[in-house]
Amino acid sequence: MNGKLFLVLLAAGSSSRMGTGKKKEYMELGSGTVLSTALKNFLRSFAFETTLVVTPQGQAESALSAIECDKETVPLLEKTKLEFIAGGATRQESVFNALTFLHKKNLLLKDKDQSLVLIHDAARPFVSQEVIRDTVETAAKYGAAVPAIPPVDTQKEMDADGTIKKHLVRSELCAVQTPQAFLLEPLFLCHQDAAGMGKEYTDDSEIWDAFPAHTGGKKIRVCKGDAANKKITFLQDIENKSQENKYMIRIGFGTDLHRLVKGRSFFLGGVKIPCELGEEAHSDGDVLLHAITDALLGAAAMGDIGSYFPPEDAKWKDADSKMLLATVWKDIREQGWCLNNLDCVVETEKPKFLPWREKVIESIAAILGVESSRVFVKAKTNEKLDSVGQCQAIKAYSTCLLYKE
Repeated sequence: MNGKLFLVLLAAGSSSRMGTGKKKEYMELGSGTVLSTALKNFLRSFAFETTLVVTPQGQAESALSAIECDKETVPLLEKTKLEFIAGGATRQESVFNALTFLHKKNLLLKDKDQSLVLIHDAARPFVSQEVIRDTVETAAKYGAAVPAIPPVDTQKEMDADGTIKKHLVRSELCAVQTPQAFLLEPLFLCHQDAAGMGKEYTDDSEIWDAFPAHTGGKKIRVCKGDAANKKITFLQDIENKSQENKYMIRIGFGTDLHRLVKGRSFFLGGVKIPCELGEEAHSDGDVLLHAITDALLGAAAMGDIGSYFPPEDAKWKDADSKMLLATVWKDIREQGWCLNNLDCVVETEKPKFLPWREKVIESIAAILGVESSRVFVKAKTNEKLDSVGQCQAIKAYSTCLLYKE
């Protein structure tokens, strides 16, 4: 993409059909609220020049609270400039208010003609990063894109008297979802004209197609939607979802082996331990942190330590393994993963590990930003057998349990 990305989260509705007296976007969900969950899915996918949350008049502070209560969303806010604006009496008016606000910001940017805006119902918190990325990539290529799913039931067009007027071809139909993505400036001009038409349009794709003079005749491309990307309308929508697979759980396994040689420092779990031998490696050779790094990457299906930090790359020469693990863990956390626990085994004849165990556990927990109770490390000797038993090498194993809501 040459231009910037803007995000509009629509949360200006009354939520009257929920029957709770509470605004649905502020209701609890996962680690935060419906609104914060929707937002973090976008911020885990892209950095946005501006994220504009559209709320009812006077509810900016309530919306901000519904975002900042989420410990997983707050660190992601550095990837955008968060703004709030009051919506209108209809969805169309709310979107136009947002586009007018963003249009003024976009005019100040380089490559403003290539900027894209994503418009999403904040009451769709279950949108996946895959849908977001596909929609953005398709819109960047064609100018406009919407995710959609094929209808499950056979569709009919009905007459005013309740009889079937037309038998529709299901293979030619789709149910459109959000986010809908468009070139910002053409969509703003389309909305500007639509505002003076006295007609209420159902969504932004209809407005885009209604004014081809502004869009250059660019057709809206349909990309793959997701049946899970449902809009919360009634209380049971959020209650039912809360009962479904509350956590996604992944197990990871990692192992590493390094030769022990003279003239090198001995590191284990980020702690320098006195020893006449040290690990021979391209980095500092911390065999335990390397095993942990691979276990975490494997659980998140994000590669391995060699693909992240190629040993043939000179910049990783004698690299601090604490920094390598911290870098990987930051990326994994941004994908929504949390650590349940980490269990490790070190195979070594010497130095004796037990006197250092608590310090090593505290070091690992500090790198990962978790309680030390989530980490355990134990050591085994190899009874003077094989290369480990002969003090020629040291080996480590690690398993981990990751989860995300």
